[in-house]
Amino acid sequence: MKKSYIKTVFLFLGMTLFFYSCSDYLDKESDTELTLDGVFSSKAKAEQWLAGCYSMIPDPVWGYQRHLGWEVLADDMTPSERWRNYGWEMIPIALGNWSTDTNWSPSYWSLLPQKIRECNILMNTIYPIPDQNLTQEDVKLMIGEARFLRAYYYSLLLNTYGPIPFNPEEITPVDYNLSDLLVGQTPYDEVVSWVEKELDDVSEILPASYDNGRKYGRATSIMCKAVRARMLLFAASPLVNGNPEYSNHVDKEGINLFSTTYDPNKWKIAADASKDLIQSAEAVGHKLYVELNDAGEIDPFMSCQNLFLTEANKGNTEVLFARPSVEYVEIDRHTAPRGSGGFGGYGVTQSLVDAFFTTNGLPITDPSSGYVENGFSGEDGYWTSNGGTKWNEGQNEGQVTLAGTYNMYCNREPRFYLSVNFNGQWHAKDSRKLDFFNGGRDNNNTHDAPQNGYLSRKQTDPSRDLINGYFTPRPGIVYRLGEVYLNYAEALNESNPGDPDILVYLNKIRERAGVRTYTTGATDAQNIHVELNDQVEIRKLIHMERRVELCTEGIRYDDLRRWKEAEQALDRDFYGMNFYGTNSTDFYQRTPYQKRVYRKSFYWFPVHLSEIVKNPNLIQAPFW
Repeated sequence: MKKSYIKTVFLFLGMTLFFYSCSDYLDKESDTELTLDGVFSSKAKAEQWLAGCYSMIPDPVWGYQRHLGWEVLADDMTPSERWRNYGWEMIPIALGNWSTDTNWSPSYWSLLPQKIRECNILMNTIYPIPDQNLTQEDVKLMIGEARFLRAYYYSLLLNTYGPIPFNPEEITPVDYNLSDLLVGQTPYDEVVSWVEKELDDVSEILPASYDNGRKYGRATSIMCKAVRARMLLFAASPLVNGNPEYSNHVDKEGINLFSTTYDPNKWKIAADASKDLIQSAEAVGHKLYVELNDAGEIDPFMSCQNLFLTEANKGNTEVLFARPSVEYVEIDRHTAPRGSGGFGGYGVTQSLVDAFFTTNGLPITDPSSGYVENGFSGEDGYWTSNGGTKWNEGQNEGQVTLAGTYNMYCNREPRFYLSVNFNGQWHAKDSRKLDFFNGGRDNNNTHDAPQNGYLSRKQTDPSRDLINGYFTPRPGIVYRLGEVYLNYAEALNESNPGDPDILVYLNKIRERAGVRTYTTGATDAQNIHVELNDQVEIRKLIHMERRVELCTEGIRYDDLRRWKEAEQALDRDFYGMNFYGTNSTDFYQRTPYQKRVYRKSFYWFPVHLSEIVKNPNLIQAPFW
């Protein structure tokens, strides 16, 4: 063991990146050394240490909502504003109440470096223990897992703060100098390059999957490639690829922290990374999750719903990177209607409602879409395309709307009905219609009611029984193949406009969703004509598809950021139906319910003021 650094570094595991305390080290030197000796001389404790290294992987079901805030900060999800009184710290941030001394409980700046340091300790300390059946091959894999986690955590830091202090091999030695800790940020692209190479190298060490089901969620070569591909897509995007607004963002020595020149080759690198991921994943059995209807065709309702509810051991191979343990109960509680025992205040925005396509695969803004906003349907609506569906959330199988439904919600694509709960929708669990009118069963005019007339449905369990405490376990999907198809299509359109693979992978998503696909031929009952060489138009189609397919999954906020569209999308009034409406005339009105503020500085989380004061070598994030 390398005791010259271990005795001190153990103390640092509970500290922030730049906090230090010599007195604590002197007081606890012998105990600390014995503790670490005990850890790595025991297979069980070494495995516990590695398990601790995994603990900062975000919860993609509930963490993206309440704690990390990636969905609350975007324009898909909208929690009841008064929930801020119950610890929802992201709500005031989404409203623009944010400064350099605002606390953010995930605290990536301080906590992720601690995990990186734990990974480094394991890599430098673990050794085979033959009499405990900890083999050299086991050690090799555990080191590979730690290397993956270290690179992944750096990718999260990059995504949150941009340029960051960077020393991937750092384990503080006994004879450290304070100046060694007070370092500035490394340029963004330099860290990206290191993470990319590290993930590529580790993908050659780790297996693509594990035969042992108990290892589900452990690092694999596919996870390495997934993190690498998403990071490279972000790095190729307008926010960080030669953004002129960052030309003066330099460190204390005048070195640019972001690239100042646009590099089109970054899009090709991103496209190649996504293609490599797709080929590698599909080669070992990953594929889009689909279920078939009675006609043997893809059932879009059952496929798109159960993608988020079916675990890997039951046939869901679309998941590339999973967190096995997630807080699914809370998302079920907060999105369930009040009249069924839920908290009933976590909804979706009107702009997301408007983003879904109609049954003929066109956006509602297209004159040929058949979209009608006002008035009410005269008959029940059924999904009959391609043999129908086994979905039974209406009064009858395949029924999507009841007679008397507001026309805005009629004749929409399957993903709409699987993502949005709207007034008058059939609620199968209770065999009743949802009642969001003020004073109705699901709107008691409190903070636990749909503030804009909608509740979120995606990733929730339709069979949940809140009164009796029944919830269906589900996977925590950090990365899935459907996203990668769209990443690849986008990167191809930017690097090689007109490449036929663009429509191939865009259409794979649409086919599963039950909407008409795109073609370069004539428009007909199955296809919509597009000009593949029209890069701007294809870009628009890809952006629209991402909005719908990936909604409420923690991806939308990063899309708005990297496209430099957050200021337009988030700095404005948010709309919905009228919360105070007690009847159809008053309720069904596009009504502003919330004023959001988004400034140029918000593209990056700020370095907390306390860190800036403590470390004179740090540079605050742009425009803060």
